[in-house]
Amino acid sequence: MKDSTPIERCSCDVIHEDIVNRVRENMPQEESLYDLAELFKVFGDSTRIKILWALEAAEMCVCDIAVLLNMTQSAISHQLRVLKQANLVKNRKEGKIVYYSLADDHVKQIFDKGLEHINE
Repeated sequence: MKDSTPIERCSCDVIHEDIVNRVRENMPQEESLYDLAELFKVFGDSTRIKILWALEAAEMCVCDIAVLLNMTQSAISHQLRVLKQANLVKNRKEGKIVYYSLADDHVKQIFDKGLEHINE
């Protein structure tokens, strides 16, 4: 659903150079901003969000996550690969079983802040 509210615009042509220069000096490098955008893309999939939610609650293997989300192990493995490449999850092997968990507390913080924002 599109919001038809018009975007508010300035009605002047004044450039606040001090503000622009200060922001420019503090802006992260282009590569860092690109990496940040790529990270947020990973959060743009509801299946991956469900997997992260589950792994916040408990360390789980692919079989358990597949049953929980009513999906195939192959589909879960694919999403876990994406999450692992983004350094959002880690795994450990115990015999023939591979357990997944959140990579670190930062992942939980990102997740919690996102939920806090949408629940405002």
